[in-house]
Amino acid sequence: MKKEKEDRVIIYTDGACDPNPGPGGWAAVLMYKDRMKELSGCETKTTNNRMELIAAIEALNSLKRPCSVTVHTDSQYLQRGITEWMPGWKRRGWLRGRGKVKNLDLWQELDALTQKHDVKWQWVPGHAGHLLNERCDELAREAIKQVTTSAAR
Repeated sequence: MKKEKEDRVIIYTDGACDPNPGPGGWAAVLMYKDRMKELSGCETKTTNNRMELIAAIEALNSLKRPCSVTVHTDSQYLQRGITEWMPGWKRRGWLRGRGKVKNLDLWQELDALTQKHDVKWQWVPGHAGHLLNERCDELAREAIKQVTTSAAR
């Protein structure tokens, strides 16, 4: 049991947009044993939900081999989408009850990545003082500043 926990990669993700839609940022903090890695990026025109999905995609893409992973997110859209809604979307040919799945390109990419890893999804309340969730929020907001600063030049 200890080995399983020791070999698990822990990931925290967050996405932000200001305004929504508008410039957006995403971030992830990955931890494995005694190592920690921070990732972040931005887009000029996007939505908060896309940034949440991209944060998880980029984090999983950064893994060099198949891993056991726990992804912590404060996005119920991401957590419920991947654990509750996606099986139905796939059964219906990637359609939802009211038409097409929004952000289909990202959901399909995330689905493919989760096939490579043993992923558990954990929702955490946002802005509740959790250190690594707050760090992801900070990194995502810094990424938004980068995109708005470069656009102003």
